[in-house]
Amino acid sequence: MTFLVDIHAKSVIFVRMFRHWSILPLLFAGVLAVSCSTTRVIPEGQYRLAGSKIKVEGKGIAPADLSSYISQKPNDSLFGWSPGVIVYNWADTADTWMNNLIRTLGREPVVFDEEQVQVSVDNMAGHMEYIGWYGSTVRSEVEYKDRKAYVTYYVHPGHRYTISSIRYEVPDSEEFERDFELDKRRTTVKTGQYLSQSALEAETVRSTQFFLNRGYYGFNKNYYVFEADTLRSDGTADLTMRILEYPRNESPDEAKPHRRFSIGNVTLSVPAEVNLRPAVLEDLNLLRPGMRYSARVVDATYSRLSNLSVFNGVNVAMTPVFDDIVDCDITLQSGRIQGFKANLESSVNSTGLFGISPQLNYFHKNVFHGGELFNLGLKGNFQFKPKENVRSTEFSATSTLRFPRLLGLPVRLFRGPNLPHTDLSLGFSYQDRPEYKRTMITTSFGYSGNLGRSFFYELYPFKANIVRLFNISQSFFERLATDLFLMNAYSDHFDMGVGGMLYYTTDASTVPKRAYHYVRLGVDLSGNVLSLFNSAMPQDSFGQHTIWQTPYAQYVRAELNLGKTFRFGGGDGQALALHFMAGAGYAYGNSTTVPFEKQFYAGGANSMRGWQARALGPGSVEPWTEYFLIPSQTGDFKLEANLEYRFPMFWKLEGALFADAGNVWDLRKIEGFAGSRFSFDTIAGDWGLGLRVNLDFILVRVDLGTKVYDPVRAAGSRWLGPTNWLKGGNYAVHFGVGYPF
Repeated sequence: MTFLVDIHAKSVIFVRMFRHWSILPLLFAGVLAVSCSTTRVIPEGQYRLAGSKIKVEGKGIAPADLSSYISQKPNDSLFGWSPGVIVYNWADTADTWMNNLIRTLGREPVVFDEEQVQVSVDNMAGHMEYIGWYGSTVRSEVEYKDRKAYVTYYVHPGHRYTISSIRYEVPDSEEFERDFELDKRRTTVKTGQYLSQSALEAETVRSTQFFLNRGYYGFNKNYYVFEADTLRSDGTADLTMRILEYPRNESPDEAKPHRRFSIGNVTLSVPAEVNLRPAVLEDLNLLRPGMRYSARVVDATYSRLSNLSVFNGVNVAMTPVFDDIVDCDITLQSGRIQGFKANLESSVNSTGLFGISPQLNYFHKNVFHGGELFNLGLKGNFQFKPKENVRSTEFSATSTLRFPRLLGLPVRLFRGPNLPHTDLSLGFSYQDRPEYKRTMITTSFGYSGNLGRSFFYELYPFKANIVRLFNISQSFFERLATDLFLMNAYSDHFDMGVGGMLYYTTDASTVPKRAYHYVRLGVDLSGNVLSLFNSAMPQDSFGQHTIWQTPYAQYVRAELNLGKTFRFGGGDGQALALHFMAGAGYAYGNSTTVPFEKQFYAGGANSMRGWQARALGPGSVEPWTEYFLIPSQTGDFKLEANLEYRFPMFWKLEGALFADAGNVWDLRKIEGFAGSRFSFDTIAGDWGLGLRVNLDFILVRVDLGTKVYDPVRAAGSRWLGPTNWLKGGNYAVHFGVGYPF
């Protein structure tokens, strides 16, 4: 009887705790952490490697610079907690499908290997000398506790030598000596710098590239030899750099004079199934018989052919046939010419409003047999509340055609590795909302391309949109009639102008795996050319000049995105991502407001994740539920800052903790919308948790965001405590592909 009473008492306590949703993650983590030992599968007499760290006894080098030289590292952990190891230990020794599945999802604990400690010590000591810290010492200490091993490496940097003089010795060849003197002023090793093998090797790589570009086929860094005299009492070194006529790993009997080569025969092999016009390859190939060999031209040809999306692989092979002639064989491998791609994003908030955005794309990479890339994209955006007559439907079809050249100019004018593209696009969009229906036709003509691997650009000298609204609801029409600003935003208009985008990134991969940063700037300018012909245009009742009885839009819009991602934790996948966005649009001349489709909005899978898309702002304005049954909040001006901590969990799963701050605002004072202009107390805030499946080639994620500061609420209740985070209207769930920023 007493037992039953105890059970009931504990149940009551648990139910009361369960009501406080905010403590559930902590409760679950605590139960999981104590539910299974992380050393259960470690063989008797051995230890699990639970931690390793580096302490530098001095200045000049950071522990993070040496972490990659640790030979054996512990399992990934979050604040000392290894969820992957815990999951792995759920399995027993039986060879069953369930145990095998658990082991696959988890992470096998790292069994401490004492021999690897000495390997790590040697690695770090060798690296210290490589970067110029001579006489450095590295020692280790191992602490054993509860069948776990914790390793600490103590690094004491040695001394460094300053280069006091440099002497050069090169082969006795008039042509080679002349080229060497031409390059010597570009050398990166100079007197007054610290002596290090890393600096000397970097110089050999740079100098080697110079000679390869000058025609010295086969020249490589093994022809360089350095000698340093460090016996001087003042702590400096005399450096001698020699260029030999034989590789340093061979004997002097193998010596051959360095010669400049010319291109002999050039052979281009194209797969039979690729129907590509020969003139296209002729223009892209920069290698010609009789020209001086240059590694730069070889690389440029490789890049130009690789950028042609028709081919899946490009191989450029050089074969010497005489002492100064090299033949060139270019082999091209065909890729997938056409196919389909699909994408899906979705979200739901606490009010029960669902959003689904499917996307399907068809592509053809050689539509006119000249490497032209054709893409037809179909996209839908459906928002609805189950069991309620509240829904919004949007459908769009966009076709783009990319030419692998700049139309109007011959390809031969561009000699570099990256050719500009010419882009043509035409699209149609249909939107059916409870308040109105809208159609939009878009078209553009422009150029895009990249300079190197980090800088990308788009330039559109012509962009045009035609927007039509119809079936406007009576209540919404009455609201528009009382506000000229809103009427101009939600009215038929013609939009023609120019635009462009500049994008710089240190990692352009789909799912970056290292630290990187980026800057993206986009600008739109519309209506200025049309305004030159105002005198020839009719005017409507509001004084706006019209084309085909439709006012044209005149505005400027700019958007800046800055992002930086830090990697830490010894390369175990932990990252801290920062993002800042600022954007503004300003209407003038023939317009009093920026068109609705060009205004900014907040919320959604990549923005303020505590809100659904378009559900926040402007400022402290409440959602216009009397006019918009589905959120459609926008503004002329947007600021947003995002912070996200990303960490590995187990298998392919990653976790995230994030916080967002921002909003949209109006630049002009609008009657009836008090609080829509910028003020610091209208900057919204949220935080949340994320779960991601990282398959390397694609990343799928789900984010739960909860409001922390809601400017729409009354001034004294804008901050939301933990007990309100999961209440109705205060959270949203988003599904997406790729990192949000």
